[in-house]
Amino acid sequence: MNIENEIRQQVFKNPYHKLAVNLMFTHSWLMSFVKAMFKKQDITPNQYNILRILRGSRPNPLSTLQIRERMLDKMSDTSRLVDRLLLKDLVSKKINQTDNRLVDVEITEKGLKVLEKLDDIEERVASLFENLSEKEALRLSDMLDKLHTNKAPSANASNF
Repeated sequence: MNIENEIRQQVFKNPYHKLAVNLMFTHSWLMSFVKAMFKKQDITPNQYNILRILRGSRPNPLSTLQIRERMLDKMSDTSRLVDRLLLKDLVSKKINQTDNRLVDVEITEKGLKVLEKLDDIEERVASLFENLSEKEALRLSDMLDKLHTNKAPSANASNF
């Protein structure tokens, strides 16, 4: 179904407005699917992202700043997310040996086991795009990368 039918809006200001609305709609559609998958493990998409980042850095710990730099959602409160993972015993924290202003974060064995249960999520998410050919998927990904090179406007109200 096309975006016009999905949101019952037949007219857009221009093709770029239609694209923006379609991207926001698609993001919401995708995140609804992903959140439902994570809910079974009592974890959020951002917490999952942190666990994946920490698993990828093993055996080296990462500071919360290093984690934030690798996050998909750069606006997330990384320290708060890490603290919630700590309460679930999915990560551990300790003061950095060389710079006591930093905290080193590592994934725990329990965190690794949770990730193992969730490893097939990426396959399930990818299956949402099976109606695209591999060539179309690569082209769409390349176009989205091209969008990322454009400087995003500030959300500051004074710019409007």
